[in-house]
Amino acid sequence: MRRLLRSLRRAAVDARVAIDAALERRRLEVAPRGAVAVGYGRPIPPQDRPVHGGTVKLQALAEEWPPADAFNVLYLVSSALPPHADRLVEAARARGARVVWNQDGVAYPGWHGPGWERVNRPLARCLHAADHVFFQSEFCRVSSERFLGARTGPAEVLPNPVDTRRFVPPERRDERPTLLLGGNQYQRYRLSIALDTLERLPAEWRLLVTGRLSWDPDPAVVRREADELLRRPVLEGRVELAGPYTQADAPALLGRAHLLLHTKYNDPCPGIVLEALACGLPVVHSASGGTPELVGDAGAGVEAPLDWERDHPPEPEALAAAVLECAARLEELSAAARARAERFDLRPWLERHRAVFEALAAA
Repeated sequence: MRRLLRSLRRAAVDARVAIDAALERRRLEVAPRGAVAVGYGRPIPPQDRPVHGGTVKLQALAEEWPPADAFNVLYLVSSALPPHADRLVEAARARGARVVWNQDGVAYPGWHGPGWERVNRPLARCLHAADHVFFQSEFCRVSSERFLGARTGPAEVLPNPVDTRRFVPPERRDERPTLLLGGNQYQRYRLSIALDTLERLPAEWRLLVTGRLSWDPDPAVVRREADELLRRPVLEGRVELAGPYTQADAPALLGRAHLLLHTKYNDPCPGIVLEALACGLPVVHSASGGTPELVGDAGAGVEAPLDWERDHPPEPEALAAAVLECAARLEELSAAARARAERFDLRPWLERHRAVFEALAAA
């Protein structure tokens, strides 16, 4: 065991030396002040690659400001960071680049478990070193202040965007009433509760599940547990596992459903919720985190306490009741969902970034 620990420590030191050397080489890649040149600290996957979370925003930004090797603005999203992001921020500032930080959620005891402090330390360093901070929701700001410390420099709440020209209501939906459990399934309870909810709905309802099932590092464990969750006669023929999808595929996939079922507790600012709203899907959700800030009156939330010590997944009975309530008002709520999404359109979000980038690059 001691030999293994020594080996791991040596590997960590070697990794830090390697990143320091890489950053030292990049000190020469300085863009002059004036025209905006944005670096992201990591490659941006192409649009035809399945991505989720913070990487979706980076793809949208990279369309407008392609990644620059010599940058004067470094843009980082806390949920999609390159390795050693705090050291990258330190090096960027040392050579005169400005830093814009997009703050998503934080690690807290109930969600992360032991070691949450270790996860938050580099986030706090980046947050406080940045020249400008975007909080993805008011919930993100509150949780950041609690676990990363109060931000004293320029900052604002700017919710995630959705491209309302690409995400639109379909001309027609599947005939069977369909719930969508979207995004990636990296928490077992999200799928488990969705299946329990489906079990409590009339037999004509079905569930479409997207993304990778990845709540355990061992795929064999995930397969076994998923099989156990699905092995119920009442669910037979009612569940479809669609798997990972690209942003190009997303509108058609969302268009197959009638309602989004969002079971995650304390989700900071879920992009899947905005995409669903833009496609005219009312959202049944846990009324926690930043989700209620997005949904407003375009769906139904199941009440949940604000708790940092443990998660409070929504009860399937309450979710099923909310699904039936929304289904009874589907046409009205679908129009409300689309109208709600337009508040979060991509173009104003990009224009706000442009204003911040240009001010920082010129200063």
